[in-house]
Amino acid sequence: MTKLDIVEYLHEKVGFPKVELEEIIDETFSQIKQAVVRDGKVKLPGFGNFELRKRKARRGRNPKTGVEIIIGERWSLVFKPSPALKKILNP
Repeated sequence: MTKLDIVEYLHEKVGFPKVELEEIIDETFSQIKQAVVRDGKVKLPGFGNFELRKRKARRGRNPKTGVEIIIGERWSLVFKPSPALKKILNP
């Protein structure tokens, strides 16, 4: 499902103009991104949690050359589905 699919679905379901729906969705995603950066975690009840985790530096290997490299420390965004979503996915 893409953003345009969501806009189309909401347009059919709610009847708002597509342009306004796209602005609402863009702003919603923007707020989620800002909250993750600011707080490190976003909870969406019934859907799941987004959480920032710091990954330690580690050794890696270039698949083409086989040369070992060091992959630096970095932040990673992790999604953990809620129990309600897990139940839907695995009845």
